[in-house]
Amino acid sequence: MHLNRRELAAMSFSALMLATGARAEAASPTVGPAAGAAIDPLDLVDPELRPILDHIPPLDLGMDTLQAVRGAQFPPALPLPAIQPQDRFIPGGAGNPRLRVVVLDPAPQAAAKPAILHIHGGGLVVGKPEVVIQELQQLATELGAVIVSVDYRLAPEHPFPAGFDDAYATLEWMHRSASELGIDPSRIALLGESAGAGLAAAVSLRARDRGELPLRFQALRYPMLDDRTALHQPPAHLGTFIWNWQSNAFGWASVLGRKPVMEHAPEGAVPARAKDLHGLPETWIGVGMLDLFARESMAFAGRLVEAGVPVELSVVPGAYHGFDAMVPEARVSAAFIAGWKSALRRALQAA
Repeated sequence: MHLNRRELAAMSFSALMLATGARAEAASPTVGPAAGAAIDPLDLVDPELRPILDHIPPLDLGMDTLQAVRGAQFPPALPLPAIQPQDRFIPGGAGNPRLRVVVLDPAPQAAAKPAILHIHGGGLVVGKPEVVIQELQQLATELGAVIVSVDYRLAPEHPFPAGFDDAYATLEWMHRSASELGIDPSRIALLGESAGAGLAAAVSLRARDRGELPLRFQALRYPMLDDRTALHQPPAHLGTFIWNWQSNAFGWASVLGRKPVMEHAPEGAVPARAKDLHGLPETWIGVGMLDLFARESMAFAGRLVEAGVPVELSVVPGAYHGFDAMVPEARVSAAFIAGWKSALRRALQAA
């Protein structure tokens, strides 16, 4: 199978593309008792977002397909004159003395630049910074911000808190190395997509609890926030495309080291289980209406409102998981991308 750039981009958010050419049969969607009459999910997809779905192999991610998905090829970095990514190696979380981070600096000689800690998606089990490297190159240029993307450890080989600790260690390094990196430590934002957005929310919660690493903002693109989503099969039109219920259950079981249960999860592993959301930084959350994560994203935004945290929520009709990466030229994608970029730009402006 030959996949073009847009098709490969799906890997960066859903981890569901079998670049090796292998295919897996997706389970037939089940309509839960609260879903009412059966709905053809494709009828709800925005017309501009439909054609690419014909080129994406259906897959329930699991141990039998994990290595094939991890072997997918990623789009190469944009050539000069685009900002070139630079690998750095820093102390990671416990057990990881050599953590790779990818740094994109739009102006190496400048000081007091804004900065973004980026955390990639992939269901907590696949992915690396390269999956969205072109997007990060462009974003660093547009915002004039240093971007640091962390190559955190993946489950199931490294269950919680390994990846989470790596992400937090990267934020610590950015603050500690602010002078060397030429960044303003009071203007650091978090940016993540899917599982990376969930990790960003977890990092934000730990930073608030410890009170030692100030954050200006967090932008959460279709965040993976709640392991309890894996306990109840959703209506058929939620999570049919790209990231489904079965894959989500596998991702959470991999990182938790066991299947999710309603009663509890390890402290800090699941942002939606945090008892108190007061004191978090200003937040932008965006998700498609057909995304498996739509309900947990809206619920988290509602709790931020109740906690007095400034939050902007964008729910896009007709959109599935990772739609903006796969079909960026669609009208709904362009508006979505403009929304989260504008929010980041406003947040990172000098006071």
